[in-house]
Formats: sequence, C-alpha cells, structure tokens
Amino acid sequence: MIDVIVVEDNEIVRESLAALLEDADNIQCVGAYENCETMLDAMKELSADVFLMDIKLPGIDGIEGTRRVKKLLPDSTILMLTVYDENDLIFDALCAGACGYLAKKTKPEKLIEAVREAYDGGAPMSSHIARKVTGFFQRNKKIASDVSPLTQREEGILRELIKGKTYYAIGLTFDISTDTVRFHIKKIYKKLHAHSQAEAVAEAIKKGFI
Repeated sequence: MIDVIVVEDNEIVRESLAALLEDADNIQCVGAYENCETMLDAMKELSADVFLMDIKLPGIDGIEGTRRVKKLLPDSTILMLTVYDENDLIFDALCAGACGYLAKKTKPEKLIEAVREAYDGGAPMSSHIARKVTGFFQRNKKIASDVSPLTQREEGILRELIKGKTYYAIGLTFDISTDTVRFHIKKIYKKLHAHSQAEAVAEAIKKGFI
C-alpha cells in the first residue's frame, strides 16, 4: 500500500485529490492538509511514502515544506503540484528535494500513474512541465569549467531521469538490471554531492555536465 499525503490550500482541489487517491488500488490518502504547518505537526504521529505538495502555499510554501519533510523523512518522495507559470521556482524545488512536477490539470489516471512511478523510483513530470524544466536549466546552466566527473553511462542515466523514467525503464534502455541502475545512481549522488535524483539532475545541468 502506498501512503500519500496531500498539501493543497484549495479545498476543492484538495478534496478531489484525496478522493481520487482513495479510489485507486493499493493507494491510500493518509492525510490532506491546507497548509504545511498543519501537515508538519501531523507528521509527529504519521508518515507517508509520497507527498503531493502545492508549490505555492500560505505561510510555509511548498519549497520550504519540501525541505522540512526531507529532514524528517529523508527517503520520502515529493511531487510538486504546479501551474504553468512557475518556471522560476523549479530549480529551488528540485534542490529542496522534490522528485517531480505535475500540473494541477493533470488527468486523474495520469496523476495516479505518476504517484506509482514516483514510489517506484521515477521522477514523473507532466510533458509540458518536463520541457519547461529542461529549457529552464539549459538556458541557465553554466559552462563546465572542469571535466565532468560522470561517466558516459552515468550521464545517459541522468538524461533518462530528466525524462521522468523509472529505474526499470532506464534499465531496459541500457540493457542493464534495475539494481545496476540503482548502483550507478548512488555513484552519481556521491560524485555530485547530491542527496536526491532531482538535486543530482539540477547540479549536473547547472554545471554543464549534461
């Protein structure tokens, strides 16, 4: 069972997401909160595998909320809920530990699929959000001053992560096992001094390694 927490200040959206999750097989919504303060207080007694976090919230916003959740639950997976005009927040959210972005208008079946992908190690993003993310980083990346510390295979795996692929799908692309993909990703984290897939991708693009 995948336990999910929703943090969304719009009551209609919040209740719709909670109902959608409850109707999905092997997924349950263990909490739906209108702000990060209430959610963080509730985490003293409960936890979740996946968080659906609105990026713009009153009080503690989704980016700071992501940082705090990752401190409490380092292995948790956080998907940001976003509207189309929030490109400037993408880098901060990824570096804070978010693994992917979903547009609030994402179709229900796609949202459920994204929750499962994130739980399985992927970095799902709505297609147009993925294009925005890639474009944002390509426009703002630095020219690498040093030779990339990543091998050709590691760079390839990072490029597949940008596309939102799961470990399993990446393994099929390179004809390697899922465990081997995990091994490469751990090495990537160490080389880039990153603590999450999203942070590793952000660092590699920002420094011009991919």
